[in-house]
Amino acid sequence: SKGHSVVLYDVVPEAVSALTAKGARGAASPAEVAAESDLIVTMLPNNAIVSNVYEGQDGIFSSVKSGAFLIDSSTVDPALSKDLAVKAAAAGCQFVDAPVSGGINAAAAGTLTFMVGANSDQEFAKAEMLLSKMGAKITHCGGVGTGGAVKICNNMLLAVSMIGTSEAMNLGIKLGLDPKLLAGILGSATGRCWSVDTYNPCPGVMENVPSSNDYKGGFGTALMTKDLGLAQDAATRAQAATPLGSLSHQIYRVMCNAGYAEKDFSSAFKFLREQDK
Repeated sequence: SKGHSVVLYDVVPEAVSALTAKGARGAASPAEVAAESDLIVTMLPNNAIVSNVYEGQDGIFSSVKSGAFLIDSSTVDPALSKDLAVKAAAAGCQFVDAPVSGGINAAAAGTLTFMVGANSDQEFAKAEMLLSKMGAKITHCGGVGTGGAVKICNNMLLAVSMIGTSEAMNLGIKLGLDPKLLAGILGSATGRCWSVDTYNPCPGVMENVPSSNDYKGGFGTALMTKDLGLAQDAATRAQAATPLGSLSHQIYRVMCNAGYAEKDFSSAFKFLREQDK
C-alpha cells in the first residue's frame, strides 16, 4: 500500500502468511530475500539472531546484491551494528541501524519513531525515504551504532518509569483511590509520563493496551530484560552510573524467572501486586 513490492522471511509461518495475504511474497530464508532485494529491513530480538541472519549460512551476506541498502531496526549492542556496517561495506553495500520506538498502537497507525545511525547524510536520507513509510519521526543520531545507543537509553528510562508508575498505581489503590481517577490526575500532574497516560499498567484504566488484555501482546518482559542488559553492558564500558537502570534490570530478571517473560513489560504492576500478598 506504500508503493513497494515486498519479499519477506520470518521463522513464524503465520507472520509470513499474514502479509502474503496482502500481496507480499514469502521467502525460504534471509539469503533468498537478499538475493531478490535492493532495500532490506531487519527487525530481530537479540544480538545472536541478528548476527546469524546477516552472517549465517543462509544469511543476508551470503547472497546480498552489491549496492543493496540494509537497515537493521533491531535493538542490539551498538558494537554489533558497527561490525555489520564494516562487513556490509566489504560486500559493496550500505548499512544503517534504525531501532524503533512507539509500541503496538503506533506501529498500527504508522507513527513510529526511528532512531537512525548512519555514517553519512546521504545514507540517512536514503533510510528516511523508506522509514517514513512506517514512522512519523525519523532522526539522524550520528554514525552507525548511535541509533542503538539512543534506543537503549530510551528503554532503560522506560523500564524505570514503568516500574515507578506501577508502584504509584499500586500504592494509590491500596490507599483507596479509584485507579482511573488516579491515572487521570497523574496524567496532568508533574508525574506524567508515557507509562501513565498512554500505556498504563493497571488493568481497566485504558482500553487497547496490554494491561487490559491480561498483558498479552505488546513488548515482552524478556525483551525489556534483554535491552536493560545491553544498557548495563554499555554503562559498564562507558563508566556511567545507572543505579536505577541496574535495579530495573534486576526486577525484570526476577519477573522473567517468575513466569512473566512472555507477558508485556507493563505486567510489572501485576508482579508488584502479587508481592503484596
